[in-house]
Amino acid sequence: MPASRPRAAWATSLLTTAVTAGLLSTAPAHAVVGDALKGGSYTFVAKLDIGGERSCTAALVEKQWLLTAASCFADNPAQSLKVPAGAPQRKTTATIGRTDLAHGGGTTTDVVELVPRSDRDLVMARLAAPVTGITPADITSHAPLEGEELRVAGYGRTKDEWVPDRLHAAGFAVGQVQGATATLTGKTPDAAVCQGDTGGPAFRDIGGRYEVVGVNSRSWQGGCFGTDASETRKDAVTSRVDDVAAWVKSVAYRGVLGRANWKNAAYLASGHFTAAPGGKRHMDLFVVWKDASASIFEGSESTDPKAAFVTEHKIAKAGSDWKYARGVAGGSFTGSSTDGLAVYWKDGEVTEYAHLDTKGTHDEKKLREPNKTWLNARKLAVGRYTPNARRDDLIVVWADGSTAMFADVDSKKLTAHTQLSKADKAWSGAAQVSSGQFTGKKTDDLLIRWNSGETSIFPGVDAKGYHGRTRIREAGSSWRTPTCCPPAPSPPTTTASTTFSSAGTTATSACTPTSTTTAPTPPSNSSADDLKAVTSQSPPHWGGDQPSGRPAAHRHAGRPPGNHHLALPSPPHPESAQ
Repeated sequence: MPASRPRAAWATSLLTTAVTAGLLSTAPAHAVVGDALKGGSYTFVAKLDIGGERSCTAALVEKQWLLTAASCFADNPAQSLKVPAGAPQRKTTATIGRTDLAHGGGTTTDVVELVPRSDRDLVMARLAAPVTGITPADITSHAPLEGEELRVAGYGRTKDEWVPDRLHAAGFAVGQVQGATATLTGKTPDAAVCQGDTGGPAFRDIGGRYEVVGVNSRSWQGGCFGTDASETRKDAVTSRVDDVAAWVKSVAYRGVLGRANWKNAAYLASGHFTAAPGGKRHMDLFVVWKDASASIFEGSESTDPKAAFVTEHKIAKAGSDWKYARGVAGGSFTGSSTDGLAVYWKDGEVTEYAHLDTKGTHDEKKLREPNKTWLNARKLAVGRYTPNARRDDLIVVWADGSTAMFADVDSKKLTAHTQLSKADKAWSGAAQVSSGQFTGKKTDDLLIRWNSGETSIFPGVDAKGYHGRTRIREAGSSWRTPTCCPPAPSPPTTTASTTFSSAGTTATSACTPTSTTTAPTPPSNSSADDLKAVTSQSPPHWGGDQPSGRPAAHRHAGRPPGNHHLALPSPPHPESAQ
C-alpha cells in the first residue's frame, strides 16, 4: 500500500477544511460511514466531548470506566501519543447509552481520571460516577484473526454529515495483525472510519454479547465528509486490547472491593473457581451476602494489592437458597483443575460441590443427611492436612469448643473422623478460620482471627493435632470483631484450630456472637455417622429466629442445585472537527 500523506500536507488540508466549515479543532478523532442505528443499539458505546474542541468515541467496559484512544487527549497526536495520568487537561464529558444524541436517555457524566498505556494508542477513562442500566462490553483475551469480521461503531462523521447526531456502525474485516495493532478493511464499499470515531470499539457481536477487540486509532478516511476526493483509501488501524486484557481489567476493577458493603458479607471462601491454578492469576473470592445473594470476585494477574480482583460476578439473587447456608469453605475435592465448595446447612446437612464458577455450583455430593450433630458446627475450614495432594480435608470447630478433622471427604465422606482438641470454651472466641500454606510445612496451616483482634497461625496441622502457634496480630488490633459482638474469652494457650486462607477458606458471619451454650464433645476416634445427637443454640442467622432444621418443603430446594446430576503505512491521527 502506498505511504500515507505527509503529515504537513495532511494537516494543511485538514486546517483548510475545518476553517471553511467554520469550526477549528485541534484533537484526534475518527464517525463510521455505515448504518445509522436504532435507539437502544450498542448502548455501551459512548461519545466524548473534550473541552468543547474535540470529539471522540469510547466503550463502557465497566460501570465506571471507558476504554478509548490516548490520541483523543494528546496535545499533538501527530507527534506524540503521550498523555499524563490523572485528571484530563480539558473538561471531558461522556454520553453513554444514547444512540440518538438528539433525544434523551442514557447517562451524561464527566471523565475525572485518565490511565494511559505507554505502548499503544489506548487509555482508560474513569467516570465521576458508575453508570447504571447499561451493560458494559467485555474485553476479549483472544487475538483478532485475519479475515475475521468485526463491528466498528462511532459517533464521527459519515459520508454526508459533518456532525451526525446518531451512532453509526459497519462491518470490517481484520487484515494484518502485528504487535499492538491490527488493520481493518470495510466489508462494504462505503464503510470507513472517520473523524469523531477515534477511540470507538472494534468488537465481536456474539449473540448480543459484545466483546471489544480493539480501539480505533488511525484511518485514511476515504469517503468521509470533508476528506479530499482524491483520497480513496479506507483502511483503518485499531489498537489491540486482547493482549492487555489483564491490564484493562486491573484498572477497571481496582475499586471493585471498595464498592461492596462488606458489613453485609455473611460468608467468605477463596479458591480457584473461575480458572485453574498456575501462572500469575490470583485466587477468586466467593461471598454469600446477608440478603442471600452470592458473588464471585474474580482474581486478577496484577501485582498491585489494590487490584487483586478484576470483576464481581453475581451468581445468585437476593433471597436465594444460600439463606440456608451456615458455613462454606473452598477446596479441591476431586483433583480436577478448578475448585469447589463444602457447605453445611441450617438443618445439619453437609454438601460438597465439586465445582463453583460464574454459572453457580456443579456436581453436588451429599456428605451427610440432615442431622442434629452438625447443628453444633460453628466454623469450617478446608485444607490439605493429610499426605494426599488434594485440599479435601475438613476441620470443624464445634459449639462446645472442641475441634475435629474429617479427611478425604470426597472419597470417604465424613467417616474418617479425628478429634484434634477437646472442649475448650476459649474456642468460642474464634471469629474466622481458614487454611493455607503460610509456613512451608508438609501440610497446611490454620489461621484464626479471634474476636479480641488477636490472630494466630497454627503451622502444619495434621491428624496428630496442632504443633505450636505463631501470633501475627495482638489482641486489640484492628482485626478485632465489631462491637456488635459480645466479648469472648482469650484464645487457648496450647493447641488451637481454624484459619483464614489462600488455599481453602471458610466463611463466617460478619459479626459472630459468642456461643453461650455448651454441647457435648463429639466423641474421638469414631465415625461422624455415629456421633450422638446434641442440642445447642442455633448458629447465628441474618434475621430473626429460625427453626433448628431446614423446612421440609426446602429439603431439596434449600440449597443451590447441583448439576447431578500490519504492517500498514501509518495513516494519520485525524484532527476532530466535531
